[in-house]
Amino acid sequence: MDFLVLIFWLIVLVMFVGPAAVRIANEYERGVVFRLGRFSSVKGPGLFLIIPFIDRVVKVDLRIVTMDVPPQEVISEDNVPIKVDAVVYFKVSDPQKATIDVENFRMATSQVSQTTLRTVTGSSSLDEILTNREKVNERLHAIIDEATDPWGIKVTSVEVKHVEIPSNMQRAIAKQAEAERMRRAKIILAEGEFQASQKLKEAGDVLGAAPIALRYLETLTDAAKEPNTTVLFPMEMISFVKDFIEKPKK
Repeated sequence: MDFLVLIFWLIVLVMFVGPAAVRIANEYERGVVFRLGRFSSVKGPGLFLIIPFIDRVVKVDLRIVTMDVPPQEVISEDNVPIKVDAVVYFKVSDPQKATIDVENFRMATSQVSQTTLRTVTGSSSLDEILTNREKVNERLHAIIDEATDPWGIKVTSVEVKHVEIPSNMQRAIAKQAEAERMRRAKIILAEGEFQASQKLKEAGDVLGAAPIALRYLETLTDAAKEPNTTVLFPMEMISFVKDFIEKPKK
């Protein structure tokens, strides 16, 4: 009789205590086990057992976290006020450190990212931030990764998303871009004129033309570029052509 009572209580104990002793961690999770408040081990993935009422399990997600860094108002190295935001990709590389060494690793990573973003963009010129963004991203990545490494956090990538500049600076940048396009256009036009003059000179050498004839040829070339143009030949040009035709060939 006493044996049956013992079996009954054992069954009751297993029914109520058993589920509390079984834990399951997914493939992307790890369970950090604390025994009487002290770190014991890291369990998972899969099924593992703990001592009920003595062990406590903190699950940690090992998947990559995508975290937006709020817009930060900074002044660039060349004294331009800008507002810049970014996105940080990171994951837990050491569940023990991420649980024990920092209270909230997500909040801590966010704060480090914000301060680093202000520091890096504030020490860079506006032109560098706009045109050499890869270099800025690399600097952000290196600094944030180094700061979060003691917490068991691995930063995989940092990307600057948007740079907002004042409207007056936008107009100045647009004018600068327009001036650059005009400069390139003038250079191309000058190169074209130079090549055209070279061809005219070669033609004059072949024809044995005098300098005044070359000037007429250049004038005719320029006039031919305009639509609906009436060309008047001066007497000197007609005389030159006549003399050239009547000139005995050697």
